[in-house]
Amino acid sequence: MFGHSAGIAGTVYGTIIVMATIAAGARTAENHPWELSAAVAVSVIVLWIAHVYSNTLAESLQRGRRLDFAEFRALARHELAMPGAAIAPVAALVLGALGIVAIRTAVWLALGLGVATLAVQGARYAALERLSRAATVVSIALNVFLGLVIVLLKALIAH
Repeated sequence: MFGHSAGIAGTVYGTIIVMATIAAGARTAENHPWELSAAVAVSVIVLWIAHVYSNTLAESLQRGRRLDFAEFRALARHELAMPGAAIAPVAALVLGALGIVAIRTAVWLALGLGVATLAVQGARYAALERLSRAATVVSIALNVFLGLVIVLLKALIAH
């Protein structure tokens, strides 16, 4: 999630999937915390599989041949940042499902981790692109704004 530059897009995409799924399911989290945890994990994995599959098709067409297994595995590994982005938020949701923290706290913690991840990815992007301080602030702010829009949607849906 915080390593290679190629993971920025997958991490941002995975984080958005996670946060959107939490926002959509947060209303029922109090009664079904395990379902929300599972829905988040399954959603990001299903969309990762779809992403890998569609990229495999595109690569095959671009190369004019089917990818061999090693090429497919490399493509799938390259996109692992997407499901990797779900690990910390799902762990927070599981803490709620286990009763270690309140469900409501777990949901907000998971969303907060998502916003923080988006901020870090904005900073990583800015550093890799060697952006000015002002452009770095804009990069981070845009990512955080995206996350906060999702949090706002959660608040509107749940209340």
